[in-house]
Amino acid sequence: MKKIFLSAFVVALAISVVSFSCKKDTAISTSTTTNTTLPDVFKKFNTTVQVYVDGNYVVIKSNGLPDHKSPYYKGTQWASTMYEAYNGTNANWNQNPNTIASQNYVFKIPLNPSKASSSSETPMGPMGVALNGVAIFNQYAAGRVALTGEINSFDQYNGHPQMSGEYHYHVEPLYITANKGKSSLIGFLLDGFPVYGPQENGKTLTSSDLDTYHGHTSATPDYPNGIYHYHFTADAPYINGVGFYGTAGTVTN
Repeated sequence: MKKIFLSAFVVALAISVVSFSCKKDTAISTSTTTNTTLPDVFKKFNTTVQVYVDGNYVVIKSNGLPDHKSPYYKGTQWASTMYEAYNGTNANWNQNPNTIASQNYVFKIPLNPSKASSSSETPMGPMGVALNGVAIFNQYAAGRVALTGEINSFDQYNGHPQMSGEYHYHVEPLYITANKGKSSLIGFLLDGFPVYGPQENGKTLTSSDLDTYHGHTSATPDYPNGIYHYHFTADAPYINGVGFYGTAGTVTN
């Protein structure tokens, strides 16, 4: 009798283990399925950038290194392949003392962005990310002063590093627009709304064409039904005006 009871117990235990394993496998499968719901537009990021969906957010992980050459790669571990002396058009160009360093960015931006009930100011530091994983900064130099002087340290692709080596763009990233087009998607701000180049429907935009946040709502190739989006322009404030149009996500480094 004891042997029969023991055998029944072993069988029941085995069924429980199999059942638990199936539940774990189902959870893993669900997680994988969630990751595959990433909207196609986010698949435009460089393959060096990790992008996936986590709940109501799109997570973007990047080392922040530009995929183009720069004089700011001089003296770094990437210098042999990525250093290039300044060959831009700014006669007043003056290299700052910083060099490019690898970062550990984790951007979490809304998967379904919407207009904020009240606008928040953009931070000093990363306020968005370009498709190549480089950080996008706002229209100010340190101390929230105009970029008038700092702009002379931008390399030939319109970026430069700050003191801790964070390479970033304040203005149109020329390497991206040269390769993808002046009307192409450039990246996203922390509020989840996309950023485009300075042209739309064959017209080069200026700040006067945009609202106080430096954007507008219209159809784009990536959003044929229309979406609010920002634009880079050649005139200040270059990419963003009074703050985020939507509710900003987070960024850690």
